[in-house]
Amino acid sequence: MNNGFLPMKKEELAERGIDRPDFVYISGDAYVDHPSFAHALLCRLLEARGYSVGLICQPDWKDPGSVQVFGEPKLCFLISSGNMDSMVNHYTVSKKRRTKDAYSPGGIMGKRPDHAVIVYSNLVRSIYPHTPIIIGGIEASLRRMGHYDYWSDQVKRSILLDSGADLISYGMGEHSLLEIAEALAAGIAVSDLTYIRGTVFKTRDRGLLMPDAIELPAFERIREDKRAYAESFYIQYSNTDPYVGKQLTECYDNRMYVVQNPSALPLTAEEMDELYRFPYKRTWHPSYDSAGGVPAISEVKFSLTSSRGCFGGCSFCALTFHQGRIIQSRSHDSLEAEAVTLTKDPQFKGYIHDVGGPTADFRHPSCEKQKTNGVCPARQCLFPDPCPNLNADHSDYIRLLRRLRAVPKVKKVFIRSGIRFDYVLADSNQSFLEELCRYHVSGQLKVAPEHVSDRVLAHMGKPRHRVFLRFSEEYRKMNERLGLKQYMVPYLMSSHPGSTLKDAVELAEYLRDIHYTPEQVQDFYPTPSTISTCMYYTGLDPRTMKPVYVPKDPHEKAMQRALMQYRRPENHDLVEEALKRAGRTDLIGYGEACLIRPGKGAHPASEGKRTVTESGRRAKAPRRKTIRNIHKKK
Repeated sequence: MNNGFLPMKKEELAERGIDRPDFVYISGDAYVDHPSFAHALLCRLLEARGYSVGLICQPDWKDPGSVQVFGEPKLCFLISSGNMDSMVNHYTVSKKRRTKDAYSPGGIMGKRPDHAVIVYSNLVRSIYPHTPIIIGGIEASLRRMGHYDYWSDQVKRSILLDSGADLISYGMGEHSLLEIAEALAAGIAVSDLTYIRGTVFKTRDRGLLMPDAIELPAFERIREDKRAYAESFYIQYSNTDPYVGKQLTECYDNRMYVVQNPSALPLTAEEMDELYRFPYKRTWHPSYDSAGGVPAISEVKFSLTSSRGCFGGCSFCALTFHQGRIIQSRSHDSLEAEAVTLTKDPQFKGYIHDVGGPTADFRHPSCEKQKTNGVCPARQCLFPDPCPNLNADHSDYIRLLRRLRAVPKVKKVFIRSGIRFDYVLADSNQSFLEELCRYHVSGQLKVAPEHVSDRVLAHMGKPRHRVFLRFSEEYRKMNERLGLKQYMVPYLMSSHPGSTLKDAVELAEYLRDIHYTPEQVQDFYPTPSTISTCMYYTGLDPRTMKPVYVPKDPHEKAMQRALMQYRRPENHDLVEEALKRAGRTDLIGYGEACLIRPGKGAHPASEGKRTVTESGRRAKAPRRKTIRNIHKKK
């Protein structure tokens, strides 16, 4: 018996009186029946609409039989790499193989192939040459047109061509998937599904293009010309809105067109609520018990997803390209009902770990115009300054948090998915900051200024450093008024396009002044379909087409990273070299402002490590053990 889980064996389908499923869903993740896992959410949605689904998770791509568990589906195969891009899942930014995969049983690495969508799809196509194949998820979505691939250092074709699939369902996929299902069930050939929003198809017939379709530079051109690539990417980036976005077409070899239809319309609150009412088991499939389960569930098991979409516009984030800028939110009733469900879990200890989404405090579209006319294609909501039309209002989020705090058995509600500090400051009513400090910080508030150099921040699409300093001061004042001793931990990034050694030294000086050494350093990772990755590959900012300095040399990247942890003795030589190259030998010496001593040995500051406080002023840090425990809980 499947005990309420989705069928993973043909026998489990037979128990339901089904001989052959309508859909077979293949995922690169292990099966976790939780709404944070796309295979669970989408398969539950299809079942709710009356379709039967068989789920194949982490098939052995070297064994053709592994994708024949259910035989040929009546309608089509659905294929995804899982919740993560398979290449990001497998490799660090230095292209070294990772040792653990949180989305596999027991965290074992190697349960899915590199470029999983292509591998799975080609395997299925070799066995079922005439069965429709629809690919989707983050990996397919971000590679839907010609794109730069960091791991091969090449511009690659649309994944639709290399996978041999019939369609891409890009973005979050609920609307497009249901429309595809209805069409296939009605007997419409997959080759005729050229009209569905949120999909990408291929054709040799130019007559299928919309009259106002935008023709991107041909693939052969963007592969050879970096400027053409940057121009093409920014057209795509500016056409993600479902209301104002146009159909895009990219030509291959003067005879094949890959065509991206406009994005699917946002989900309504009622549609979002439905997705979270399905009878999820909220844990991994029992077949993984002997391996110790699937580690990724620990991050989301007691968290609530309240929204999707983000108008923050960070250059290094793919959310704009995948989820879009229009915020879609669940109702308070839906979230309270899920919170009550959490309290019934025997493992629940009274703590809801997060209530948020891509950005926790975004609960509604950034302005009224977006609800009917979409987002501004050539203007950001928060960068470089908040738009005059921005509706910076946390009142709905405050009411939601208060309601969740009142749920019986809930002791504390944390916010861990991140807040936009510039959005908090843009809200004239500062009651949210008080609520945040009083009820929702777990001792340390983690925020993401990312850098301190305004030049680098401009390339990142982040607010100027003075905005973060202002928020730090407001945070200090609020905690002081409330009588709380709470710390602020900044997330910072090294080697982002635009960051020179001088910028890295400026960041090190800031860390010196706030007496903080990051436990870990995040190197910029050129993942597909972000503005920053476009900068990394082309050396141009696609928003302005102006040249951007890109630190690519591994040794320089190591120096930038070492500067952020200059107190560590093992980084001394790299820091010394970086300071000499940057012309900042004044920071080598015995003075209070110096980062390191001459020769071997660290600066005395390393002997009494301190951390940034709510004010950024000098204060004794919690013991390292405490900091590590906090990270583990997260």
